[in-house]
Order: sequence, then structure tokens, then C-alpha cells
Amino acid sequence: MAEALEKKWYVVRAVSGQENKVKTYIENEIARFGYEDYLEDVLVPTEKVIQVRNGKKIQKERVYFPGYVMVKANLGGEMIHMIKSITGVIGFLGEVKGGDPVPLRKHEVNRMLGKVDELTVKTDNVAIPYMVGETIKVIDGPFNGFNGTVEKINEEKRKLEVMVKIFGRKTPLELSYMQVEKI
Repeated sequence: MAEALEKKWYVVRAVSGQENKVKTYIENEIARFGYEDYLEDVLVPTEKVIQVRNGKKIQKERVYFPGYVMVKANLGGEMIHMIKSITGVIGFLGEVKGGDPVPLRKHEVNRMLGKVDELTVKTDNVAIPYMVGETIKVIDGPFNGFNGTVEKINEEKRKLEVMVKIFGRKTPLELSYMQVEKI
């Protein structure tokens, strides 16, 4: 096929929790049947969430639309049947029972892709919830359980300098925002 096929975004419903597997299966099947001309992109929108586990900050990716995989494709030829027959695929969104899949509208696509961009950008732009002079409690690390006073806030390093009384002596500590909480 010489001319470029027009491709639109469609939403594939997938078994929740298997979105990334479904994405891989779709890409593998398309390659196996040589249908690369029909498929431009398979997307599982995710957001980065920061969790604290055992005192360590872990960045995890969470699926933003559980149960949905976005596909930019031309659904000509065997594409619809091929995608529907993939393990973990429930079907296409917006289809009338037995009807054709309905492509996303331009503004829906922009909103979805905008959300994806926005989510990748805003990983660490958390506002600093502490003020100098405020009393806080250390909730993580070797000084867990101690109370202290915020002396300085270092925005670049995203750290707080906290004065903690240890054995009757004031000791300065450098802690991340995740290691303390307001009292």
C-alpha cells in the first residue's frame, strides 16, 4: 500500500490490570501479521505516583484510565477482528452492539494526550507544605518519632533543615518532605 492510511484514535476495553500486557499483545500481533501500516500508536496513559515504603520513596506508574488502552489505527482489513481476538481485550469503546467502533473526537484526543503530557511533567512540583518556625514530627529514618522545628527550607533539593532536640541538645537535621509530618 503506497498511500498513507488515515488513522484515528480508538479506545480498546481491556481487562483491568492487564493494560500493558494488552498493549504488548496488540503490537506483537500487528507485527506478526504485517499490519504495521494500519497501526500508528498504542498508548496506556499512566501517572507517576510517589509512595513511601519502608522509609524509601518509590515512584510507581499507575494506569490513569484502568481498563482502557488507546489505539491510533486504521481499522480496515482484519484490524478490528485481530484486536478483538487478543487475550485480555473486551472490545472497543463506543461501539453499538455489533456495530463499528467509534473514534474519539479531536477534543477528547487532545484532552487525553494533554493529560498524559501533564502527568509526565508534574512529578515533583509539590508545593512545600511547611513554614520556617513550624513544629513537625519526624516520621521516617533514624530520628523517627522526634519532634523538631523547621529552621530552613531548601526548595531546590526539596529538603528541610530541622532542629531536633536529642538528649537535651539541639541537633540540625536535613530531611526530605516525605520524612516529616505536621503536628
